[in-house]
Amino acid sequence: MFALALIPPSVWIILFIATGVVPSFVFNSFGLIALIITVWAGVFFWRMDTEAPRDEPIRFNRARRKVYVYRFHHDGLRPFSRTAWGVRADVYDWDDLRAEACSIYGPMGTGGLIETVTLAVVKPGTHQVIDRFHFAHEIQQGEMYWAMAQLFMQQGPQALPTFPRPPRDWNNEDVRFNLARRLAPKVQWPADIDLQSRTVP
Repeated sequence: MFALALIPPSVWIILFIATGVVPSFVFNSFGLIALIITVWAGVFFWRMDTEAPRDEPIRFNRARRKVYVYRFHHDGLRPFSRTAWGVRADVYDWDDLRAEACSIYGPMGTGGLIETVTLAVVKPGTHQVIDRFHFAHEIQQGEMYWAMAQLFMQQGPQALPTFPRPPRDWNNEDVRFNLARRLAPKVQWPADIDLQSRTVP
């Protein structure tokens, strides 16, 4: 995208040197619009590749009945903004969460089915959704994760199945051959949220 952004000014300079005449207003307008769009898109894609964290973990604290969500926020309309982009740690009450499954046919070459499971945050005592966040990519996977979360929050860690391998730590993944993953910042919870999410009241 950044290479494409160089085309309009390059063409303008070449035409000016070759003919000695300043290009017309229409030509300049189209060139300026093309330059703005390509720079805009280039900054957006660059930030998406280099600022998105390596993982977006969710922590469940049974003692506090809280859920801690590490989320990356971005805004395509404001790719240069510092406040609209970045990681935020949100805290929700467990009793206000509802799992939602969604399946749609996406605009892919094969018309593939896209399945996602999100967790909806409802206003206490109502069914009004005030926020949503991603939970799983497939409905079957989401059902399994949601069942484990419910087991943990209701009965404790002893109710969970035993797993043959420890969970992956995306911060310690080998990213030598993936430039975007190498540039992606590691997960770093804010100190107060990190302490609160790991302790009892």
